[in-house]
Amino acid sequence: MKTLEEIQKIRKEKRNELELRVNTKLDTREKHILVCNGTGCTSSKSPEILENFKRIIKEKNIENVRVIKTGCFGLCAKGPIVIIRPEDTFYAMVKPEDCEEIIETHILKGEKVKRLLCKDIDGSIVNSLDELNFYKKQKRIALKNCGVINPEDIDEYIAFDGYLALEKVLKEMSSDEVISVIKASGLRGRGGAGFPTGKKWEITKQEISEQKYVVCNADEGDPGAFMDRSILEGDPHSVIEAMIIAGFAIGASKGYIYVRAEYPIAVKRFDIALKQAKEYGILGKNIFDSGFDFDIEIRLGAGAFVCGEETALLESIEGRRGQPRVKPPYPAQSGLWGKPTLINNVETYANIAQIILKGADWYSSIGTETSKGTKVFALGGNVNNIGLVEVPMGTTLREIVYDIGGGIPNNREFKAAQTGGPSGGCIPKEHLDTPIDYESLKEIGSMMGSGGLIVMDDTKCMVALAKFYLEFTVDESCGKCTPCRIGTKRMLEILQKICDGNGTEHDIYKLEKLAINIKNASICGLGQSAPNPVLSTLKYFREEYRQHVLEQECKALECKAMAKIVINPEKCKGCGLCQKNCPVDAIEGEAREIRVINQDKCIKCGTCLTSCPFKAIGN
Repeated sequence: MKTLEEIQKIRKEKRNELELRVNTKLDTREKHILVCNGTGCTSSKSPEILENFKRIIKEKNIENVRVIKTGCFGLCAKGPIVIIRPEDTFYAMVKPEDCEEIIETHILKGEKVKRLLCKDIDGSIVNSLDELNFYKKQKRIALKNCGVINPEDIDEYIAFDGYLALEKVLKEMSSDEVISVIKASGLRGRGGAGFPTGKKWEITKQEISEQKYVVCNADEGDPGAFMDRSILEGDPHSVIEAMIIAGFAIGASKGYIYVRAEYPIAVKRFDIALKQAKEYGILGKNIFDSGFDFDIEIRLGAGAFVCGEETALLESIEGRRGQPRVKPPYPAQSGLWGKPTLINNVETYANIAQIILKGADWYSSIGTETSKGTKVFALGGNVNNIGLVEVPMGTTLREIVYDIGGGIPNNREFKAAQTGGPSGGCIPKEHLDTPIDYESLKEIGSMMGSGGLIVMDDTKCMVALAKFYLEFTVDESCGKCTPCRIGTKRMLEILQKICDGNGTEHDIYKLEKLAINIKNASICGLGQSAPNPVLSTLKYFREEYRQHVLEQECKALECKAMAKIVINPEKCKGCGLCQKNCPVDAIEGEAREIRVINQDKCIKCGTCLTSCPFKAIGN
């Protein structure tokens, strides 16, 4: 148990020790080697890199060097990442065997290992994070500590103003004042619908009950989304602090975080953070001698996508099958075990402490008129800089894809971006300059969702894409309501028929009509949003659907039943790369001759398309 005075002392002394993490102009002999240990880098042996650094430093008896385990730096395409502070040297794609060279050359000789320095998209070598285009337009609030602190060390969190907001709330503010600040900030829920956070807190507070609950929704199920996971892996105490503040604001003494069991690193680090907070007296009875009690428990989800819906999540926490409840009543009125319950997602909570410390005016000055603050996106798909980005609301899609994401690989054309996962819609190239905020996305038929952003180039078939997301939704439907349980299956059957080359124009009409009815009749957000990928692709790429049914052709060659890959003799240079790379020897021709594809052998895998440097292969 730590007293408030002891925690304040840790904050001051530890911050002095760690100042070089954020002050790259600091004159010090000490160096910190920061090694990303997020899930992506971990899968590429970053834990082995971490241990190698520690072992080598110990063997060589090197002083004034610390090796720090951190969360995600964001630029996953360059992982494993190693940053050396205070000089801010950025090493990319580091391997365990590179550790010896980094220690010998950089640490002992003071020379950078040039071959490992990160390169920007234009090929230029960058010496620090600030030089990378990937970071220039970002503003980190929710991700403030990710890649900076050791997520398994509470003292490091405290050093960077951790639990200072909680101290302010418990010592200086009333619950109404806390809610007023959150309302004035304009923060909206980052889990999908964008409901005003302060308003939700106020509604829950107004309910009269001897028991209330605070819940964190960390059941991040969208394909390609990893925002919440990265926050829990890189800065778990920020969520704990926010949940305690929320409990104080609404009058709750108990909290639950519902995390996907498929996030083992996130679960482990959050559990460590909980134990540390309890050991310090930050969780439990009489926090900071304020008379306020609060505790948090972890609940693991079994991977059901529908449990991301708040009422299905509550059912799962209570030990029942995860199925959505009919609303009203809403969780704020009757949630866990029938008691008033506040539910926000990880990213929403990650903003709270900084809003309390820096004020509502500071936060509301960022973003747009109706969408305040920043948004974290998991940027993936056909984009060079795959990774985690946090940008002010109102940043355009073009800025995210080209300025931050570095554009499309192999100089392909941008075709569309999918936001909001299976619940969202496709944004075509004519809307590349659309500001990314709640209202703007809604106007063009998409939605923010939790923050997945999948970029697609001109090799993608939008009919196949709609089918992919609908297959996911059909698998994940809980089956409680008929429109979702049966209707989505009928939609998938129609899409399969179209992709198999057996569709008709009437099928397109039926598909659209069915989508609209399912959207209007389903009980929960899963069914109500399941038709969105279909409706948005029909809106912007209807001609592609017509080509599938009228011309029996898939120009993107993704629908194998209709794909016929041929070599254009006018463009073919006879280089033979397509023939060399074909896995089934379907390409015929002699050296320096124009090649021909044997259609009987061709499996339509598309390898020849990507291997041809002259774009001579198509349909």
